[in-house]
Amino acid sequence: MARYHLTRKDREICDPEIIDAILGGGRLAQVALCRGEEPYIVTMNYGYDPRRGALYFHCAKQGQKLDFMRENPRVCATIVRDLGYVEGRCEHKFQSLVLRGRLRTVETLEGKKHGLDILLNHQEKTPGRVRRRHLREDSVYSTLEMLRLDIEEITGKEA
Repeated sequence: MARYHLTRKDREICDPEIIDAILGGGRLAQVALCRGEEPYIVTMNYGYDPRRGALYFHCAKQGQKLDFMRENPRVCATIVRDLGYVEGRCEHKFQSLVLRGRLRTVETLEGKKHGLDILLNHQEKTPGRVRRRHLREDSVYSTLEMLRLDIEEITGKEA
Protein backbone atom coordinates (compact mmCIF):
# COMPACT_ATOMS: atom_id res chain seq x y z
CA MET A 1 0.00 0.00 0.00
CA ALA A 2 1.32 3.44 -0.93
CA ARG A 3 2.24 5.69 1.98
CA TYR A 4 1.72 9.41 1.78
CA HIS A 5 3.65 12.18 3.45
CA LEU A 6 2.42 15.44 4.88
CA THR A 7 2.58 18.35 2.49
CA ARG A 8 3.33 20.65 5.42
CA LYS A 9 6.24 18.98 7.23
CA ASP A 10 6.11 21.78 9.83
CA ARG A 11 2.79 20.31 11.03
CA GLU A 12 4.02 16.74 11.43
CA ILE A 13 4.13 15.33 14.96
CA CYS A 14 7.19 13.10 15.35
CA ASP A 15 8.04 13.58 19.03
CA PRO A 16 7.30 10.27 20.85
CA GLU A 17 6.40 12.17 24.05
CA ILE A 18 3.73 14.22 22.26
CA ILE A 19 2.39 11.11 20.54
CA ASP A 20 2.26 9.30 23.88
CA ALA A 21 0.47 12.29 25.48
CA ILE A 22 -2.19 12.30 22.74
CA LEU A 23 -2.73 8.55 23.08
CA GLY A 24 -2.79 8.78 26.87
CA GLY A 25 -5.09 11.80 26.96
CA GLY A 26 -7.63 10.73 24.36
CA ARG A 27 -10.90 9.07 25.19
CA LEU A 28 -12.37 8.07 21.84
CA ALA A 29 -10.90 6.44 18.74
CA GLN A 30 -12.56 6.17 15.36
CA VAL A 31 -11.69 2.76 13.94
CA ALA A 32 -12.07 2.10 10.21
CA LEU A 33 -12.53 -1.47 9.03
CA CYS A 34 -13.10 -2.95 5.58
CA ARG A 35 -14.82 -6.13 4.37
CA GLY A 36 -14.35 -6.64 0.67
CA GLU A 37 -15.43 -3.36 -0.93
CA GLU A 38 -17.55 -2.33 2.07
CA PRO A 39 -16.07 0.21 4.53
CA TYR A 40 -17.24 0.62 8.12
CA ILE A 41 -16.15 3.11 10.77
CA VAL A 42 -17.03 3.00 14.44
CA THR A 43 -16.22 5.24 17.41
CA MET A 44 -15.19 3.46 20.60
CA ASN A 45 -13.72 4.44 23.94
CA TYR A 46 -10.33 2.88 24.54
CA GLY A 47 -7.53 2.24 26.97
CA TYR A 48 -3.92 2.83 25.95
CA ASP A 49 -1.20 0.38 26.97
CA PRO A 50 2.14 2.15 26.27
CA ARG A 51 4.23 -0.89 27.22
CA ARG A 52 2.53 -3.04 24.59
CA GLY A 53 1.92 -0.27 22.06
CA ALA A 54 -1.75 -1.18 21.91
CA LEU A 55 -5.26 0.13 22.40
CA TYR A 56 -7.90 -1.97 24.17
CA PHE A 57 -11.63 -1.82 23.48
CA HIS A 58 -14.58 -3.77 24.88
CA CYS A 59 -17.78 -4.63 23.06
CA ALA A 60 -20.60 -7.14 22.78
CA LYS A 61 -19.84 -10.74 21.84
CA GLN A 62 -21.29 -10.28 18.35
CA GLY A 63 -21.88 -7.47 15.94
CA GLN A 64 -20.84 -5.72 12.78
CA LYS A 65 -17.36 -4.64 13.88
CA LEU A 66 -16.50 -8.23 14.83
CA ASP A 67 -17.75 -9.55 11.49
CA PHE A 68 -15.58 -7.01 9.65
CA MET A 69 -12.56 -7.67 11.90
CA ARG A 70 -12.73 -11.44 11.37
CA GLU A 71 -12.69 -10.98 7.61
CA ASN A 72 -9.94 -8.34 7.64
CA PRO A 73 -8.06 -7.56 10.87
CA ARG A 74 -6.09 -4.68 9.30
CA VAL A 75 -7.53 -1.40 10.55
CA CYS A 76 -6.85 2.30 10.55
CA ALA A 77 -7.83 4.46 13.52
CA THR A 78 -7.65 8.11 14.43
CA ILE A 79 -7.49 10.00 17.70
CA VAL A 80 -7.99 13.76 17.76
CA ARG A 81 -7.10 16.25 20.47
CA ASP A 82 -9.46 19.18 19.84
CA LEU A 83 -7.71 22.46 20.72
CA GLY A 84 -10.60 24.68 19.64
CA TYR A 85 -11.87 26.81 16.83
CA VAL A 86 -10.13 30.13 16.18
CA GLU A 87 -12.96 32.63 15.69
CA GLY A 88 -12.57 35.00 12.76
CA ARG A 89 -9.79 32.95 11.13
CA CYS A 90 -11.79 30.00 9.82
CA GLU A 91 -9.24 27.79 11.54
CA HIS A 92 -9.46 24.91 13.99
CA LYS A 93 -6.49 23.97 16.20
CA PHE A 94 -5.96 20.24 16.77
CA GLN A 95 -3.49 17.40 17.09
CA SER A 96 -4.35 14.11 15.44
CA LEU A 97 -2.87 10.67 15.12
CA VAL A 98 -3.52 8.06 12.47
CA LEU A 99 -2.82 4.54 13.70
CA ARG A 100 -2.47 1.47 11.51
CA GLY A 101 -2.34 -2.06 12.79
CA ARG A 102 -4.18 -5.29 13.46
CA LEU A 103 -7.31 -5.62 15.55
CA ARG A 104 -7.83 -8.95 17.30
CA THR A 105 -9.87 -10.50 20.05
CA VAL A 106 -8.25 -11.22 23.39
CA GLU A 107 -9.00 -14.84 24.21
CA THR A 108 -7.60 -15.60 27.66
CA LEU A 109 -9.14 -14.59 30.98
CA GLU A 110 -5.84 -13.03 32.05
CA GLY A 111 -5.67 -11.07 28.78
CA LYS A 112 -9.25 -9.83 29.17
CA LYS A 113 -8.55 -8.76 32.77
CA HIS A 114 -5.43 -6.91 31.65
CA GLY A 115 -7.27 -5.19 28.78
CA LEU A 116 -10.21 -4.11 30.92
CA ASP A 117 -7.81 -2.92 33.61
CA ILE A 118 -6.01 -0.77 31.02
CA LEU A 119 -9.32 0.58 29.73
CA LEU A 120 -10.75 1.39 33.16
CA ASN A 121 -7.53 3.05 34.35
CA HIS A 122 -7.51 5.13 31.18
CA GLN A 123 -11.18 6.18 31.24
CA GLU A 124 -12.21 6.32 34.90
CA LYS A 125 -11.19 8.73 37.66
CA THR A 126 -12.00 6.06 40.26
CA PRO A 127 -11.58 2.71 38.49
CA GLY A 128 -11.69 0.75 41.75
CA ARG A 129 -15.32 1.67 42.30
CA VAL A 130 -16.29 0.42 38.83
CA ARG A 131 -14.33 -2.81 39.36
CA ARG A 132 -16.07 -3.49 42.67
CA ARG A 133 -19.51 -2.81 41.18
CA HIS A 134 -19.17 -4.66 37.86
CA LEU A 135 -16.24 -7.05 38.03
CA ARG A 136 -16.76 -8.99 41.23
CA GLU A 137 -16.61 -12.39 39.52
CA ASP A 138 -14.53 -13.78 36.67
CA SER A 139 -17.71 -14.96 34.92
CA VAL A 140 -18.35 -11.32 33.88
CA TYR A 141 -15.46 -11.54 31.42
CA SER A 142 -17.20 -14.30 29.45
CA THR A 143 -20.06 -11.89 28.67
CA LEU A 144 -17.91 -9.36 26.82
CA GLU A 145 -15.47 -9.27 23.97
CA MET A 146 -12.12 -7.61 24.54
CA LEU A 147 -10.35 -6.25 21.46
CA ARG A 148 -6.72 -5.19 21.13
CA LEU A 149 -5.36 -2.97 18.39
CA ASP A 150 -1.66 -3.73 18.01
CA ILE A 151 -0.25 -0.47 16.65
CA GLU A 152 2.22 -0.98 13.80
CA GLU A 153 2.48 2.58 12.53
CA ILE A 154 1.61 6.06 13.82
CA THR A 155 1.58 9.34 11.96
CA GLY A 156 0.72 12.66 13.59
CA LYS A 157 -0.32 16.14 12.51
CA GLU A 158 -1.11 19.41 14.23
CA ALA A 159 -2.70 22.59 13.00
